[in-house]
Amino acid sequence: MKRLESWIIAPIRKPLLIRGARQVGKSTLVRLFAERSQRELHEVDLERHPELDEIFASRDTSRILSELEYLIDKGPIDDHASLLFLDEIQAAPSAIPALRSLHEDRPDLPVIAAGSLLEFVLADHPFSMPVGRIEYLFLETMGFEEFLEALNEMSLLELLATYRLVDRFPETAHTRLLGRLRDYLLVGGMPEAVRVFAETGSFAAAGSVHASILETYRDDFAKYGTRSEIARLRRVYGFVPGAVGDKFKYSRVDSDARSRDVKRALELLVMARVVRRVTHTDATGLPLGATLKESAFKTYFLDVGLVNAACGIDRLTPEQVADARFINEGAMAEQFIAQHLPLLAPDDRVFTPTYWLREGRANNAEVDFVQQIGPDVVPIEVKACKSGSLKSLLELVAARQYERALRFDSNPPLLQQVSHTRSHGDDVEFTLLSLPLYMVEQTARLWRDLADGGTP
Repeated sequence: MKRLESWIIAPIRKPLLIRGARQVGKSTLVRLFAERSQRELHEVDLERHPELDEIFASRDTSRILSELEYLIDKGPIDDHASLLFLDEIQAAPSAIPALRSLHEDRPDLPVIAAGSLLEFVLADHPFSMPVGRIEYLFLETMGFEEFLEALNEMSLLELLATYRLVDRFPETAHTRLLGRLRDYLLVGGMPEAVRVFAETGSFAAAGSVHASILETYRDDFAKYGTRSEIARLRRVYGFVPGAVGDKFKYSRVDSDARSRDVKRALELLVMARVVRRVTHTDATGLPLGATLKESAFKTYFLDVGLVNAACGIDRLTPEQVADARFINEGAMAEQFIAQHLPLLAPDDRVFTPTYWLREGRANNAEVDFVQQIGPDVVPIEVKACKSGSLKSLLELVAARQYERALRFDSNPPLLQQVSHTRSHGDDVEFTLLSLPLYMVEQTARLWRDLADGGTP
């Protein structure tokens, strides 16, 4: 919402194109923003009116707005009091380059467009994008802090936002936050599932939403895959939730299929933003994308709640959730961090998540994620429990001579100096910032404090 608020008051405001997977809340966000900013919302769902594609193709701004005014039937689309919202813009591809005409001819008119399968339209149509004439907002699932807000946990939110590394973290708050984190791991961040859980407290009710969303994504396969590809799409779609965080091997999906066919199906799911791909980087410096090894990658799903629903965890009571031990807790923790890392990066560009991998007969090592935070390359280890080996992290820190590293686990916040003598005799010394998983959205702020000398 803050991004939209800064966009609406910008002295030079371009049309805003919101991109994201289906049902992550793009339309709801725009409607709430129009209400909060007290603007008349002129909304048109282009999936319901694909015939408008021809009108947008004319690039005649007066004609476009006139046609929309009669269709919406809410009066004139005024520059100062209105907000024009073109939803599901991928259904009328000509509307995308027409955003440039709207910007040039009516620069004072706020225009927002949104689409769920835009990558396919952009790849398949010959028109040129209105470069420099539009802005992007990449919308992710709801983060843990938005989840807390939906549950009215305002005191916990305040604590997270104001905590400093010099403070002692309250034990009672830590226990409550771990409980809410467990709730989030089952409910996830799909807005409808969060709303239902907030209203009912029922994991079963949230699970029904998950089932509907998973089926909707399956139904979408026909929109971007050929008939021969749909079966492979279903295989990859069914495989990823159970293999979260593992190095992706095409043969594990279908040993009888050609790798290139499985690869094509995976690419389609990544384009649909249903699957997240995390690629190996050498992590030698910035930009991290300059040293990617495209053949080495692992996959995560869009949302941790959908992961658990796809794996068959549903209809649990709150008591069962509190008592249960899940065999995939490590994968759930990685999935949680994977879907929160984009929230630490600028939301106006594609986020490329990375990790570090060294493979060998006797010296394998893997660091779960490598992320840019400010000017730093940050190696990140993720643990579901309170303890775990730092062997791989030590290897990467030593190889790249990092001064600081980051770990997420289930402990309260902790800052410590690590000094370790490796088996072949050289010493590794660095500062390790350990944060509880639920504090991931505060990472950039706390890392900045650490880099500025804000140590206990």
